[in-house]
Amino acid sequence: MRPLHLRSAGSSLVISFSSGEAEVIHWGSDLGSTLPDLAILSEAIPNSTIDATVPAGILPQGSSAWRGRPGLRGHRISDGVPGLDFSLRLRVVGATADGTTAAITQSDPEAGITVASHLTLHAGGLLELRHTATNDGATPFQLDELATMLPVAPDAVEILDLTGRWCRERHPQRRTIQQGTWVRTGRHGRTGHDSSLLLAAGTPGFGNRHGKVWATHLAWSGNHEQFVDNVADGRTMIGGSELLGPAEVVLAPGASYTTPSLFAAYSDRGLDGISEAFYSWFRARPHHVLPAAESGGPAAGKPRPVVLNTWEAVYFDHKLDTLVELAESAAELGVERFVLDDGWFRGRRDDSAGLGDWYVDETLWPEGLTPLIDAVTSRGLEFGLWVEPEMVNLDSDIARAHPDWIVRPSAASPKDGGRLALEWRNQHILDLVNPEAWQYIFDRIDALLRENNISYLKWDQNRDLLEHGHQGRPSVHQQTLAAYRLFDELKKAHPGVEIESCSSGGARVDLGILERTDRIWASDCNDALERQTIQRWTGMVVPPELVGGHVGPTTSHTTARTHDLSFRAITALFGHFGMEWDVREIAGAEREELKRFIGLYKEHRGLIHSGRMVRADLADPSLMLHGVVAAGAGATGTAGPASGTTAALFALVSTGTSFAEQPGRITIPGLDPDRSYRVEAVFPAPGDADYARTFVHTSPPAWLDGGAEANGRFLAEVGLPMPVLNPEHAVVLRFTAL
Repeated sequence: MRPLHLRSAGSSLVISFSSGEAEVIHWGSDLGSTLPDLAILSEAIPNSTIDATVPAGILPQGSSAWRGRPGLRGHRISDGVPGLDFSLRLRVVGATADGTTAAITQSDPEAGITVASHLTLHAGGLLELRHTATNDGATPFQLDELATMLPVAPDAVEILDLTGRWCRERHPQRRTIQQGTWVRTGRHGRTGHDSSLLLAAGTPGFGNRHGKVWATHLAWSGNHEQFVDNVADGRTMIGGSELLGPAEVVLAPGASYTTPSLFAAYSDRGLDGISEAFYSWFRARPHHVLPAAESGGPAAGKPRPVVLNTWEAVYFDHKLDTLVELAESAAELGVERFVLDDGWFRGRRDDSAGLGDWYVDETLWPEGLTPLIDAVTSRGLEFGLWVEPEMVNLDSDIARAHPDWIVRPSAASPKDGGRLALEWRNQHILDLVNPEAWQYIFDRIDALLRENNISYLKWDQNRDLLEHGHQGRPSVHQQTLAAYRLFDELKKAHPGVEIESCSSGGARVDLGILERTDRIWASDCNDALERQTIQRWTGMVVPPELVGGHVGPTTSHTTARTHDLSFRAITALFGHFGMEWDVREIAGAEREELKRFIGLYKEHRGLIHSGRMVRADLADPSLMLHGVVAAGAGATGTAGPASGTTAALFALVSTGTSFAEQPGRITIPGLDPDRSYRVEAVFPAPGDADYARTFVHTSPPAWLDGGAEANGRFLAEVGLPMPVLNPEHAVVLRFTAL
């Protein structure tokens, strides 16, 4: 069988069948249209090993002498008695390809298992891989793991992944690849605050703009594993799989299981190239939220509206007059979407009661939400509402009426008993695997959307799924699929409603949930210093138009750290901008500064939400430089300079005190090298309330107040002397082609 060769956006994937099974023998730089005879890759066979070349298949198998992590594990069950684990011997029975997609079928007739693999190399270079295993036998087959994995080149010697916790999501960590298996396990029943959005392997010291990088992401919102597997012969595989509980997936004769998609990208220009591949895929989706034609954006679509969320403004203290005043103040500032957060439904005065009772509280809202919605929409704002449909408080009408709808780890879950899992934030989980519970939640949220002029849902999920079971068996897999179906059916019934995925901040951020939602809440922490890292690494995979970033109060609700408005607003600018603040209290120069910043966001959101993300590699760890350049006509899907780039917006950020007395010249990557630009500092500017506190004006660079002109090549190679910034301050730089 001839090898398959997929090519797109500077990447190649070559699959060989010479061993009888499907094996990826190259995933990396484009190899061109012609391949040599792959027999030249036949390797030497060392002493004291199998008398054949060992393939690293797309489903590595012990029967082929693969000594690393196997691609498929499971066992057959006969007469209710589990059989022994066995080693599959899958061999290719069919393969097709059309240049960017491939379908491969491998089968083991003796074991009664067939696996169909589907690979797509999308237009921007993002690879998507998934497997479907089918039980061809006459008895049930318990599936323990079906992994998706890919090989990386021998010069990939370091791995980078992300970790974190609540209010500190997605922080990077690095290590050297060593022999053995490095595994990141997520047992949260959701993606998890500590989950790695990105697992990358690369050449020594790879950075934002340099080095070869191979990166993967598992598109799944439940339990999962991500891993790097380095075997004794030096080969390395990276990948991931759904983490299944005991007997969680048992395939009846003829039944199938499909893995979550593994998304993977290769870049020879650092992590920015990985981001470009992911961004290209997101923005090519037919249902993706598109920016309007503003400052370099595409010609179609709706701009991402400026948001006001009421949580850190009023918390649970809901009063109609207060909220109308808040909406009026927001509209005067230029806000375009008003989101009423937790506290509007029956019995909800704090977080100990009411979850599950999705009826408007008659004592708070005797005329329903209509007076507030009318007050909001009459001022030109969209109205959004907070919900948490997957959870329930014991102190709720629905829990009292249907205790059997609450997830219980034990087999017995009648109305009068069955052990509950531990509480988390005073709440438990509604068993969406139960069709009656699922239908109740669908009907209630559907009714809210039908009966009220709601254009946006902030959909929260505030706890892990601990000891999660249905009828005595683990059910995270089924619960995740049931939640997906709930999103899908509500979207189908209300196609104009946008949904934000919030999960006590950023605990459910993955391409599985993002296939069904229009925004993610990156973190419950609005502290601008924390957000600089959280948003930077969230943006490695998720484009800024999908990442909510809000200006919070002067003193952070979660850290008690105090920041100037300019630092908070510049941090929120490079995302889907909003506020979570009682804006009624803002007056004078600070209010005018906030108005100016909202105007700056509106002016440039088309660029921010359609352009190419650029992150500079700076030697000084106290400084960060990141920005967005307009996608030029000559952009190729790599992280290099964009030919035709007409505009760019960058932020220079000081996160702490520097070891240097001054930053010196800092180079600006990503611009068209042959085009001249005017560079100017646009925020804060002279006259702004925070201007004097942002800059240390002992002797500022001459260009700072009046701007400068230079071509992209000069800016990338020589750079500009930068002002000395006080710690935890930032400045926005605008680049306009001449």
